[in-house]
Amino acid sequence: MLKSVNILNKRARFDYEVIDTYTAGIVLSGTEIKSIRLGKANITESFCEFSKLELFAINTYIEEYSFGNQFNHKSRSERKLLLNKKELKSLHKSVQAKGLTIVPLKLFTNEKGLAKLQIGLCKGKKNYDKRESLKEQDTKRDLDRIKKAYN
Repeated sequence: MLKSVNILNKRARFDYEVIDTYTAGIVLSGTEIKSIRLGKANITESFCEFSKLELFAINTYIEEYSFGNQFNHKSRSERKLLLNKKELKSLHKSVQAKGLTIVPLKLFTNEKGLAKLQIGLCKGKKNYDKRESLKEQDTKRDLDRIKKAYN
C-alpha cells in the first residue's frame, strides 16, 4: 500500500485511563474500506459494546464513498470487531465485573492494507485527574521550550 492511515481518538486518552490495549479487525461492507483509506473516518464519539459475546463498535463514522453508487454504505452503523475467543471472554468478564469500558483508540491500516481498530480497556478519569494531566502537559511543554532555548 502506498499510504498508511492513522485516525486517532485523542479524546479517549484525556477522558479515560487506558489499562490494556488490543488490536481488532473490523468487518466492513462495500465501500467502507475505500473511505477509510482516504482518511474519511472519525472514531471520537464511538464506543464498544457486547452483544451475545460478540463485540461491536458503535457510532463510528465512516463517510460515504464519493464515487460509490446506490449500493453505498451507511455512514453510522454497528461494525463487528474480530478478536480471539479468549480475548473476548476476558474483555467481557472485566467489563461486567469491574465496571470498565472499551473505547476505540486508533483506526489504522496494516501493511497488507486491512483496516484494524486498536481498542483499549479503560477506566474513566475524574475531573481532578484531567486537570492533573493538563498540568503535566503544560509543564512538559515549558521544559521543552527552555531546553530548546539553551541548545
